[in-house]
Amino acid sequence: MYEKDGEKYFVVDAHTHFWDASPDNWVKGQEEYAKGWIECFHAYQGLGPKETHWPIDRFQKYSEELMMHDLFEVGHVDTAIFQPTNLRQWYTNGFNTTEADGAMAERHPGKFLVNTTFDPREGDEGMKAFEERVKKYGCKGVKLYTAEWRGDSRGWSLKDPEAAKYLEKCEELGVKNVHIHKGPTIWPLDKDAFDVSDVDHVATNFQGLNFIVEHVGLPRIEDFCFMATQERNVYAGLAVVIGGLMHARPKFFAKVMGELMFWIGEDKLIFGADYAIWEPKWQVEGFVDWNMPGDEELSDFAPLTVDQKRKILGLNAARLYDIDVPEELRIKDPENVEPVGVPNS
Repeated sequence: MYEKDGEKYFVVDAHTHFWDASPDNWVKGQEEYAKGWIECFHAYQGLGPKETHWPIDRFQKYSEELMMHDLFEVGHVDTAIFQPTNLRQWYTNGFNTTEADGAMAERHPGKFLVNTTFDPREGDEGMKAFEERVKKYGCKGVKLYTAEWRGDSRGWSLKDPEAAKYLEKCEELGVKNVHIHKGPTIWPLDKDAFDVSDVDHVATNFQGLNFIVEHVGLPRIEDFCFMATQERNVYAGLAVVIGGLMHARPKFFAKVMGELMFWIGEDKLIFGADYAIWEPKWQVEGFVDWNMPGDEELSDFAPLTVDQKRKILGLNAARLYDIDVPEELRIKDPENVEPVGVPNS
Protein backbone atom coordinates (compact mmCIF):
# COMPACT_ATOMS: atom_id res chain seq x y z
CA MET A 1 0.00 0.00 0.00
CA TYR A 2 1.24 3.46 -0.93
CA GLU A 3 0.21 6.45 1.16
CA LYS A 4 0.70 10.11 0.25
CA ASP A 5 -0.86 13.20 1.83
CA GLY A 6 -3.20 11.02 3.87
CA GLU A 7 -4.52 9.15 0.80
CA LYS A 8 -3.98 5.41 0.43
CA TYR A 9 -3.54 3.47 -2.80
CA PHE A 10 -3.81 -0.29 -3.39
CA VAL A 11 -1.25 -0.95 -6.15
CA VAL A 12 -1.50 -3.79 -8.65
CA ASP A 13 1.43 -3.97 -11.05
CA ALA A 14 -0.35 -5.73 -13.89
CA HIS A 15 2.70 -6.03 -16.13
CA THR A 16 5.90 -7.49 -14.71
CA HIS A 17 8.55 -10.00 -15.82
CA PHE A 18 11.26 -12.28 -14.48
CA TRP A 19 13.51 -12.86 -17.48
CA ASP A 20 16.84 -14.40 -18.42
CA ALA A 21 18.49 -12.81 -21.44
CA SER A 22 22.06 -13.62 -20.36
CA PRO A 23 24.50 -14.92 -23.02
CA ASP A 24 24.35 -18.40 -21.49
CA ASN A 25 20.70 -18.55 -22.57
CA TRP A 26 21.25 -17.47 -26.20
CA VAL A 27 20.44 -20.07 -28.87
CA LYS A 28 23.49 -20.96 -30.93
CA GLY A 29 23.24 -19.27 -34.31
CA GLN A 30 20.66 -16.77 -33.02
CA GLU A 31 23.00 -14.67 -30.90
CA GLU A 32 22.54 -11.55 -33.02
CA TYR A 33 18.79 -11.52 -32.34
CA ALA A 34 19.00 -12.51 -28.68
CA LYS A 35 21.58 -9.78 -28.06
CA GLY A 36 19.71 -7.19 -30.13
CA TRP A 37 16.42 -7.85 -28.37
CA ILE A 38 17.72 -7.28 -24.85
CA GLU A 39 19.81 -4.29 -25.91
CA CYS A 40 16.66 -2.70 -27.38
CA PHE A 41 14.86 -3.32 -24.08
CA HIS A 42 17.80 -1.81 -22.23
CA ALA A 43 17.69 1.30 -24.42
CA TYR A 44 14.06 1.86 -23.40
CA GLN A 45 15.20 1.98 -19.77
CA GLY A 46 16.97 5.21 -20.66
CA LEU A 47 13.57 6.93 -20.78
CA GLY A 48 13.33 6.69 -17.00
CA PRO A 49 15.17 8.84 -14.44
CA LYS A 50 18.95 8.58 -14.72
CA GLU A 51 19.38 7.22 -11.19
CA THR A 52 17.22 4.19 -12.09
CA HIS A 53 19.35 3.03 -15.04
CA TRP A 54 21.04 -0.39 -14.78
CA PRO A 55 24.24 -1.74 -16.35
CA ILE A 56 23.54 -4.21 -19.16
CA ASP A 57 24.83 -7.28 -17.29
CA ARG A 58 22.38 -6.77 -14.41
CA PHE A 59 19.61 -5.99 -16.89
CA GLN A 60 20.17 -9.22 -18.83
CA LYS A 61 19.61 -11.39 -15.75
CA TYR A 62 18.59 -9.87 -12.43
CA SER A 63 18.19 -11.76 -9.19
CA GLU A 64 15.02 -12.87 -7.47
CA GLU A 65 16.09 -10.90 -4.40
CA LEU A 66 16.46 -7.70 -6.42
CA MET A 67 13.04 -8.12 -7.98
CA MET A 68 11.33 -8.70 -4.63
CA HIS A 69 13.09 -5.63 -3.24
CA ASP A 70 12.21 -3.39 -6.19
CA LEU A 71 8.55 -4.41 -6.32
CA PHE A 72 7.45 -5.13 -2.78
CA GLU A 73 9.99 -3.66 -0.36
CA VAL A 74 10.38 -0.21 -1.93
CA GLY A 75 8.16 -0.24 -5.03
CA HIS A 76 4.77 0.11 -3.28
CA VAL A 77 3.33 -2.92 -5.12
CA ASP A 78 0.70 -4.97 -3.29
CA THR A 79 0.12 -7.59 -6.01
CA ALA A 80 2.04 -8.16 -9.26
CA ILE A 81 0.88 -10.02 -12.37
CA PHE A 82 3.43 -11.91 -14.46
CA GLN A 83 3.18 -11.46 -18.24
CA PRO A 84 5.37 -14.10 -19.96
CA THR A 85 7.10 -13.89 -23.33
CA ASN A 86 8.75 -17.08 -24.58
CA LEU A 87 11.02 -16.11 -27.53
CA ARG A 88 12.36 -19.67 -27.61
CA GLN A 89 13.70 -19.13 -31.10
CA TRP A 90 16.41 -16.94 -29.59
CA TYR A 91 16.60 -18.04 -25.93
CA THR A 92 17.31 -21.69 -25.11
CA ASN A 93 15.19 -21.86 -21.97
CA GLY A 94 12.85 -19.11 -23.07
CA PHE A 95 13.13 -15.41 -22.29
CA ASN A 96 10.41 -15.05 -19.66
CA THR A 97 8.38 -18.22 -19.24
CA THR A 98 5.26 -19.25 -17.38
CA GLU A 99 7.26 -21.98 -15.68
CA ALA A 100 9.89 -19.60 -14.28
CA ASP A 101 7.17 -17.16 -13.21
CA GLY A 102 5.16 -19.95 -11.60
CA ALA A 103 8.13 -21.17 -9.58
CA MET A 104 8.76 -17.62 -8.39
CA ALA A 105 5.13 -17.21 -7.37
CA GLU A 106 5.22 -20.46 -5.40
CA ARG A 107 8.22 -19.22 -3.43
CA HIS A 108 6.40 -15.99 -2.55
CA PRO A 109 2.76 -16.82 -1.80
CA GLY A 110 0.29 -13.98 -2.12
CA LYS A 111 2.62 -11.70 -4.05
CA PHE A 112 2.11 -12.76 -7.68
CA LEU A 113 -0.58 -13.87 -10.08
CA VAL A 114 0.71 -16.01 -12.94
CA ASN A 115 -0.49 -15.48 -16.48
CA THR A 116 0.53 -17.79 -19.27
CA THR A 117 0.72 -17.42 -23.04
CA PHE A 118 -0.17 -19.26 -26.22
CA ASP A 119 0.85 -19.31 -29.87
CA PRO A 120 -1.87 -20.53 -32.28
CA ARG A 121 0.82 -21.76 -34.67
CA GLU A 122 1.49 -24.61 -32.20
CA GLY A 123 -1.80 -26.28 -33.10
CA ASP A 124 -3.40 -29.09 -31.07
CA GLU A 125 -0.21 -29.92 -29.19
CA GLY A 126 0.12 -26.32 -28.08
CA MET A 127 -3.53 -26.26 -27.06
CA LYS A 128 -3.02 -29.25 -24.77
CA ALA A 129 0.07 -27.68 -23.18
CA PHE A 130 -1.79 -24.38 -22.77
CA GLU A 131 -4.62 -26.08 -20.89
CA GLU A 132 -2.15 -27.87 -18.63
CA ARG A 133 -0.39 -24.62 -17.74
CA VAL A 134 -3.66 -22.88 -16.98
CA LYS A 135 -4.71 -25.63 -14.59
CA LYS A 136 -1.29 -25.95 -12.95
CA TYR A 137 -0.80 -22.24 -12.25
CA GLY A 138 -4.42 -21.14 -11.88
CA CYS A 139 -4.06 -18.62 -14.71
CA LYS A 140 -6.77 -16.01 -15.16
CA GLY A 141 -5.00 -14.30 -18.02
CA VAL A 142 -2.73 -14.73 -21.02
CA LYS A 143 -0.10 -12.51 -22.60
CA LEU A 144 0.06 -12.63 -26.40
CA TYR A 145 2.94 -11.58 -28.61
CA THR A 146 1.57 -11.49 -32.14
CA ALA A 147 4.95 -10.50 -33.59
CA GLU A 148 6.92 -13.42 -32.13
CA TRP A 149 8.97 -15.42 -34.62
CA ARG A 150 8.39 -19.15 -35.07
CA GLY A 151 10.49 -20.88 -37.73
CA ASP A 152 10.00 -18.91 -40.95
CA SER A 153 6.88 -17.20 -39.62
CA ARG A 154 7.39 -13.66 -38.37
CA GLY A 155 4.09 -13.15 -36.62
CA TRP A 156 0.41 -14.02 -36.53
CA SER A 157 -2.94 -12.24 -36.33
CA LEU A 158 -5.75 -12.39 -33.81
CA LYS A 159 -8.02 -12.78 -36.85
CA ASP A 160 -6.46 -16.16 -37.71
CA PRO A 161 -8.92 -19.08 -37.38
CA GLU A 162 -6.35 -20.89 -35.25
CA ALA A 163 -6.31 -17.96 -32.80
CA ALA A 164 -10.10 -18.18 -32.45
CA LYS A 165 -9.77 -21.80 -31.28
CA TYR A 166 -7.43 -20.73 -28.49
CA LEU A 167 -9.70 -17.86 -27.47
CA GLU A 168 -12.62 -20.29 -27.32
CA LYS A 169 -10.49 -22.42 -25.00
CA CYS A 170 -9.82 -19.32 -22.87
CA GLU A 171 -13.56 -18.85 -22.43
CA GLU A 172 -13.98 -22.52 -21.56
CA LEU A 173 -11.20 -22.43 -18.95
CA GLY A 174 -12.15 -19.09 -17.39
CA VAL A 175 -9.02 -17.34 -18.66
CA LYS A 176 -10.88 -14.09 -19.10
CA ASN A 177 -8.08 -11.51 -19.40
CA VAL A 178 -6.21 -11.39 -22.71
CA HIS A 179 -3.18 -9.07 -22.64
CA ILE A 180 -1.84 -8.24 -26.10
CA HIS A 181 1.42 -6.44 -26.83
CA LYS A 182 0.46 -3.73 -29.30
CA GLY A 183 2.53 -0.70 -30.07
CA PRO A 184 6.26 -0.27 -29.47
CA THR A 185 8.44 -2.39 -31.71
CA ILE A 186 11.38 -4.29 -30.24
CA TRP A 187 14.15 -5.19 -32.65
CA PRO A 188 14.12 -7.43 -34.66
CA LEU A 189 10.35 -7.97 -34.62
CA ASP A 190 8.15 -6.46 -37.34
CA LYS A 191 6.16 -3.32 -36.59
CA ASP A 192 3.11 -4.36 -38.61
CA ALA A 193 2.55 -7.42 -36.41
CA PHE A 194 2.11 -5.09 -33.41
CA ASP A 195 -0.67 -3.02 -35.02
CA VAL A 196 -3.99 -2.80 -33.13
CA SER A 197 -6.07 -3.45 -36.25
CA ASP A 198 -6.90 -7.04 -35.33
CA VAL A 199 -8.13 -6.33 -31.80
CA ASP A 200 -11.66 -5.10 -32.52
CA HIS A 201 -12.38 -8.25 -34.56
CA VAL A 202 -11.85 -10.60 -31.62
CA ALA A 203 -13.23 -8.17 -29.03
CA THR A 204 -16.54 -8.22 -30.88
CA ASN A 205 -16.49 -12.01 -31.34
CA PHE A 206 -15.50 -12.85 -27.76
CA GLN A 207 -17.66 -10.72 -25.49
CA GLY A 208 -16.86 -12.90 -22.49
CA LEU A 209 -13.19 -11.95 -22.57
CA ASN A 210 -11.41 -8.75 -21.57
CA PHE A 211 -8.78 -7.55 -24.04
CA ILE A 212 -6.09 -5.47 -22.35
CA VAL A 213 -4.06 -3.76 -25.07
CA GLU A 214 -0.62 -3.39 -23.57
CA HIS A 215 1.16 -0.14 -24.42
CA VAL A 216 -2.08 1.19 -26.01
CA GLY A 217 -0.74 0.89 -29.54
CA LEU A 218 1.87 3.62 -29.03
CA PRO A 219 2.69 5.77 -30.82
CA ARG A 220 -0.62 5.27 -32.72
CA ILE A 221 -2.72 6.48 -29.77
CA GLU A 222 -5.61 7.76 -31.90
CA ASP A 223 -6.03 4.39 -33.61
CA PHE A 224 -6.24 2.67 -30.26
CA CYS A 225 -8.62 5.16 -28.64
CA PHE A 226 -11.17 5.08 -31.45
CA MET A 227 -11.06 1.28 -31.60
CA ALA A 228 -11.30 0.92 -27.81
CA THR A 229 -14.23 3.34 -27.64
CA GLN A 230 -16.41 1.08 -29.76
CA GLU A 231 -15.45 -2.14 -27.95
CA ARG A 232 -16.81 -2.36 -24.42
CA ASN A 233 -14.41 -5.17 -23.42
CA VAL A 234 -11.16 -3.45 -24.49
CA TYR A 235 -8.88 -1.96 -21.81
CA ALA A 236 -5.71 0.13 -21.87
CA GLY A 237 -2.54 -1.36 -20.37
CA LEU A 238 -0.39 1.59 -19.27
CA ALA A 239 2.98 -0.19 -19.34
CA VAL A 240 5.31 2.08 -21.38
CA VAL A 241 2.79 4.95 -21.17
CA ILE A 242 3.88 5.83 -17.63
CA GLY A 243 7.38 4.36 -17.60
CA GLY A 244 8.36 5.51 -21.08
CA LEU A 245 6.64 8.90 -21.29
CA MET A 246 5.94 10.44 -17.87
CA HIS A 247 9.61 11.36 -17.27
CA ALA A 248 11.07 11.58 -20.78
CA ARG A 249 8.10 13.04 -22.72
CA PRO A 250 5.90 14.87 -20.19
CA LYS A 251 3.87 16.86 -22.76
CA PHE A 252 3.19 13.78 -24.86
CA PHE A 253 2.37 11.83 -21.69
CA ALA A 254 -0.24 14.43 -20.77
CA LYS A 255 -1.78 14.20 -24.24
CA VAL A 256 -1.89 10.40 -24.14
CA MET A 257 -3.44 10.33 -20.66
CA GLY A 258 -5.94 12.99 -21.70
CA GLU A 259 -7.02 11.03 -24.77
CA LEU A 260 -7.29 7.78 -22.79
CA MET A 261 -9.36 9.39 -20.05
CA PHE A 262 -11.65 11.17 -22.52
CA TRP A 263 -12.34 8.26 -24.83
CA ILE A 264 -12.30 5.14 -22.67
CA GLY A 265 -12.34 6.45 -19.11
CA GLU A 266 -10.95 5.84 -15.65
CA ASP A 267 -12.43 2.34 -15.26
CA LYS A 268 -10.48 0.86 -18.16
CA LEU A 269 -6.93 2.04 -17.51
CA ILE A 270 -4.59 -0.55 -15.99
CA PHE A 271 -1.24 0.31 -14.40
CA GLY A 272 1.83 -1.77 -15.21
CA ALA A 273 5.44 -0.84 -14.45
CA ASP A 274 6.97 -3.13 -17.12
CA TYR A 275 9.72 -4.29 -14.75
CA ALA A 276 12.61 -4.70 -15.26
CA ILE A 277 12.61 -2.09 -17.99
CA TRP A 278 11.44 0.38 -15.34
CA GLU A 279 11.09 0.09 -11.58
CA PRO A 280 7.63 0.69 -10.08
CA LYS A 281 8.70 3.02 -7.24
CA TRP A 282 9.24 6.18 -9.24
CA GLN A 283 6.25 5.44 -11.48
CA VAL A 284 3.79 5.03 -8.60
CA GLU A 285 5.12 8.06 -6.75
CA GLY A 286 5.30 10.15 -9.91
CA PHE A 287 1.80 9.27 -11.08
CA VAL A 288 0.26 10.05 -7.68
CA ASP A 289 1.98 13.45 -7.76
CA TRP A 290 1.17 14.11 -11.44
CA ASN A 291 -1.74 16.01 -12.82
CA MET A 292 -2.79 17.51 -16.13
CA PRO A 293 -0.74 20.65 -16.89
CA GLY A 294 -2.61 23.91 -17.30
CA ASP A 295 -1.36 24.50 -20.85
CA GLU A 296 -3.88 25.95 -23.29
CA GLU A 297 -3.23 23.11 -25.74
CA LEU A 298 -4.33 20.61 -23.07
CA SER A 299 -7.41 22.55 -21.96
CA ASP A 300 -9.73 19.88 -23.40
CA PHE A 301 -8.57 17.46 -20.69
CA ALA A 302 -9.76 17.43 -17.08
CA PRO A 303 -7.42 16.91 -14.11
CA LEU A 304 -7.38 13.47 -12.46
CA THR A 305 -8.94 12.97 -9.05
CA VAL A 306 -7.48 10.86 -6.24
CA ASP A 307 -10.18 8.21 -6.77
CA GLN A 308 -9.41 8.05 -10.49
CA LYS A 309 -5.75 7.46 -9.70
CA ARG A 310 -6.75 4.76 -7.20
CA LYS A 311 -8.66 2.94 -9.91
CA ILE A 312 -5.82 3.19 -12.42
CA LEU A 313 -3.07 2.14 -9.99
CA GLY A 314 -4.81 -0.95 -8.71
CA LEU A 315 -8.55 -1.17 -8.31
CA ASN A 316 -9.30 -1.73 -12.00
CA ALA A 317 -6.89 -4.66 -12.26
CA ALA A 318 -8.16 -5.99 -8.95
CA ARG A 319 -11.67 -6.08 -10.41
CA LEU A 320 -10.57 -7.94 -13.54
CA TYR A 321 -8.56 -10.50 -11.56
CA ASP A 322 -10.90 -10.85 -8.55
CA ILE A 323 -8.19 -9.64 -6.18
CA ASP A 324 -9.44 -9.02 -2.66
CA VAL A 325 -8.87 -5.37 -1.80
CA PRO A 326 -8.90 -4.37 1.89
CA GLU A 327 -12.12 -2.56 2.76
CA GLU A 328 -10.31 0.65 3.71
CA LEU A 329 -8.76 0.89 0.24
CA ARG A 330 -11.95 0.45 -1.76
CA ILE A 331 -13.91 3.30 -3.32
CA LYS A 332 -17.39 3.47 -1.82
CA ASP A 333 -19.43 4.72 -4.77
CA PRO A 334 -22.70 2.85 -5.40
CA GLU A 335 -23.26 4.91 -8.53
CA ASN A 336 -20.04 3.70 -10.17
CA VAL A 337 -20.91 1.74 -13.30
CA GLU A 338 -18.33 0.42 -15.72
CA PRO A 339 -18.50 2.48 -18.94
CA VAL A 340 -19.73 0.74 -22.04
CA GLY A 341 -17.42 2.37 -24.56
CA VAL A 342 -18.77 5.93 -24.95
CA PRO A 343 -16.67 9.07 -24.59
CA ASN A 344 -16.52 10.53 -21.09
CA SER A 345 -17.55 14.16 -20.81
